[in-house]
Amino acid sequence: MEICGCKGIRTCVICEGKGKLPVGSGQKDVCTYYCEYCGKAWPGNRSPWKHHPDHHGNPIDFPGIKIIQNFVSEEEERNICKDIYSVPFAVSQSGRRKQDYGPKVNFKKKKLKCDVFTGLPNFSEPLYRRMKEVTQLADFTPVELCNLEYSPLRGSAIDPHFDDFWLWGERLVTLNLLSDTYLYFVKDDEDVEVKVPLYQRSLIVVYGPARNIWKHGIHREDITADRIAITLRELSDEFQTDDTLIDIGKKLEDIALTFQGQIVGSHIDQ
Repeated sequence: MEICGCKGIRTCVICEGKGKLPVGSGQKDVCTYYCEYCGKAWPGNRSPWKHHPDHHGNPIDFPGIKIIQNFVSEEEERNICKDIYSVPFAVSQSGRRKQDYGPKVNFKKKKLKCDVFTGLPNFSEPLYRRMKEVTQLADFTPVELCNLEYSPLRGSAIDPHFDDFWLWGERLVTLNLLSDTYLYFVKDDEDVEVKVPLYQRSLIVVYGPARNIWKHGIHREDITADRIAITLRELSDEFQTDDTLIDIGKKLEDIALTFQGQIVGSHIDQ
């Protein structure tokens, strides 16, 4: 029997099977779908990019998304997943499992420990080199890599949230493996949802307004097959400008790029 990692109001199929009430989907009344070719979100079509430029309805401008389809080949995907599944996962909330490669962090107290961090995993080095060839990522230096496994059998999902702004920088980068899904974006004060396609083997960069103004999450109903999300994060500007943090930031970057990392314990929840 699998172990449930849910806390608070979060739920998955495992804990719901033990009597915990499921959390609602939380989908907004107005749902739009992002077209990567025009950078707008259009109503009423689950695959708007297939119909570009013949869209209908009133779109929403949605800057801050870069999608690179087929960032890795099918063979590379198989080899990466083989490496990932050779290492144990830890349970996480909302039906996910995870592997962390990064510093141990207490977000509430704004503290982190470098001594448990041994670098990014070996398989990520060629991915990093390839990312540097992308215009938006030419100066991107990740100091954390997190593998998240989503499964429809566990009801995997993630609530809408902002990634921490004190520690993590402007760009959030995710490589999506094993299946397609959608990353959705919402604002607390607006009744509209933007769904951005995550294609199998694609890379997505979230930055600008999509990072700083809109919360992002994944609906349970959009996980229709097993999925692996490899997310890489860079340090915030504070680690380049604050004299008390510059040395820590440099140390983390140096450790990360050894690509000799072993998984570390879970980050302390916010």
